[in-house]
Amino acid sequence: MSSQEKSARQISLERAAELKKRIQPYLEAREKIPTGFDFIDEIKERQEKIKKLFGATDDDWNDWRWQIRNRITDSETLGKIINLTEKQKKDIDEVGKKFRWAISPYYASLIDPEGDHLKNPIYLQSVPTGLELRDEIGDPDPMGEEFTNPAECITRRYPDRLIINVTNQCAMYCRHCQRRRNIGEVDTPRKKEEIQEAIEYIRNNPEIRDVLITGGDPFTLSDDMIDWILTELDNIPHVEYKRLGSRMLVTLPQRVTPEFCEMLKKHHPVYVNTHFNNPLEVTEESKRACEMLANAGVPLGNQAVLLRGINDDPHVMKKLCHELLKIRVRPYYIFHAKGVIGTMHFRTSVDIGIEIMEHLRGYTSGLAIPTFIVNAPKGKGKTPMLPEYLISQGRNTITIRTWEGEIIKYPNRDAHDLEDYIE
Repeated sequence: MSSQEKSARQISLERAAELKKRIQPYLEAREKIPTGFDFIDEIKERQEKIKKLFGATDDDWNDWRWQIRNRITDSETLGKIINLTEKQKKDIDEVGKKFRWAISPYYASLIDPEGDHLKNPIYLQSVPTGLELRDEIGDPDPMGEEFTNPAECITRRYPDRLIINVTNQCAMYCRHCQRRRNIGEVDTPRKKEEIQEAIEYIRNNPEIRDVLITGGDPFTLSDDMIDWILTELDNIPHVEYKRLGSRMLVTLPQRVTPEFCEMLKKHHPVYVNTHFNNPLEVTEESKRACEMLANAGVPLGNQAVLLRGINDDPHVMKKLCHELLKIRVRPYYIFHAKGVIGTMHFRTSVDIGIEIMEHLRGYTSGLAIPTFIVNAPKGKGKTPMLPEYLISQGRNTITIRTWEGEIIKYPNRDAHDLEDYIE
């Protein structure tokens, strides 16, 4: 039967069957990609063990300040929570002499204590490995932030927006951190006078309409301090909105309290960008924190980093994007890992990122598709990396490749060319 003899319904059914065949590999793969929700009971058991180890109550556990004070910073304590070999302990201790590390008790509870740690994306992001010391080609500051610092606390790389770095403190020091050079050995939130200098710079430069507050992690500051910073920015007429960059929705979701949300509601429009890298990080607690912020009217975006052994698989990244949308977080960026010293073992080729984008575009909804970004060296800015969909350009047509790989011609004429037809 020719296509002309087929009914529209028959054609539609054949097309639907073809589309179903295309999504089948992901449907099979996603069943083998766990999220934090798949281990609710196990995580609760681990949390009880950690509470007992620290002599903590439920109230302590749910107090973000307690979590910060009791970050795990030595192999001996970590070894009481998860099983470590002598080599792992030695590596942790040796790396710790050069690069600081710390894990919140909450994030440590996400690690399977008996599993193969070197294949565990939670472990690899939080616990030092000997690979960090073998890196001889990384750069302490590949983004050139030292040279994009026109005022205290500020990083400025673009015409109309900038960053205020308000602290070097985090709930956890991720092993792929781009600012590990700033971590040091002591948590040092910026002095109010230093932040005031940054605010004055913004006030004196009316082209700045968008301010990102980051660190470290600004959520480690008190509610009052964040309130003060946002109020100061609210009082600058040309600042149109504020953004907060925080990974604590992932590493210490207890930070998001009703009081914190009420404070943020005073400062709309305010946005929060967070940093989930693997579906295992999507848990009951992180879901609760994200939904509290969303219910307070705070739009949430996710900035993942493409990391070898963590999410460098198209199915894993797609599952992550889907899980994020379910907890009301919009996938925003996938960053190609920066060439930071001690982190090069996480780096993939750019090709891997483009391949992931090929498996997203057309295969899932636009809401679930972030932009893949390469940060040009030395502060030259974000550069989108896209699969090649434009094949060639002619005077009146272009040749494009669809998400399915079909090559087609597409008209490419300005509206005024319609006069040809009218005449």
